[in-house]
Amino acid sequence: MALNIKDLRIVSPAFTTLERIPKRFTSEGENISPPLEWSGVPSGTQQLALICHDPDAPLTRGFTHWTIYGISPTVSQLTEADGSKFTEGINSTNQSGYTGPAPPVGHGPHHYYFWLYALDKELDLKPGLNREQLLDAIADYVIEQARLVGIYER
Repeated sequence: MALNIKDLRIVSPAFTTLERIPKRFTSEGENISPPLEWSGVPSGTQQLALICHDPDAPLTRGFTHWTIYGISPTVSQLTEADGSKFTEGINSTNQSGYTGPAPPVGHGPHHYYFWLYALDKELDLKPGLNREQLLDAIADYVIEQARLVGIYER
């Protein structure tokens, strides 16, 4: 199926794209996930998945802050610290759940990509998948994707 990137949108009431992520959503603050809202879920969507990833981290594959999946297409938002309602994967600290931005001091601004994926199949994925495993599992079923990019620097 062809990938379409035009109707699905993801935003946060806490920050806009390319804006600084508020400290409370970082590891220096309360370390809770930010509120997220989306619209334009394409017809035929059976499930949604979300990944928060920092490609600027000084690691070979960047740093994954959050993976959640098994989100119903009828859900249109996550409130603060709301990810545990869904199946959680593991982040780059090898823990489940969200871990907030914590770029190395003096490393410059890092970009945090919140990727939302609309899937045309309801997948029964086990908890604890990392970013690469989740992307491999959903690759053939992504019908649309959207992103929100926040910035944080220490």
